[in-house]
Amino acid sequence: MNFEIKRVDDIAIFKLNEKRLDTNISGLVKGEFTLLLKVENVSKLIVDLSEVESCDSSGLSALLVANRILESTGGSLRISSPSEKVYTLIKITHLDRVLTITENTDVAFEELKNQKEF
Repeated sequence: MNFEIKRVDDIAIFKLNEKRLDTNISGLVKGEFTLLLKVENVSKLIVDLSEVESCDSSGLSALLVANRILESTGGSLRISSPSEKVYTLIKITHLDRVLTITENTDVAFEELKNQKEF
């Protein structure tokens, strides 16, 4: 699995450099999210999906794992730059009611930067 993590202040940006977020890598993605959020105590996470062209239910599950961990610790998640196909899947499954989607990483960063810690 190809990804990069960049940290700016108290915000971590996880960029997935894969075309597909599916069953083949979702377990690895969940593992990385768990490490970041539970071991490294990241409380603000941006998941950059700009390289991801398609996603399945296990990929959505990985995003929900990150969201659940962050909600339980008072943190925040932003999903940035999803392709139209991925965004449509998120909307069809009504996960746009649970996940905060931003058009790009800059918007997500500004939202999280201006958010106060609990």
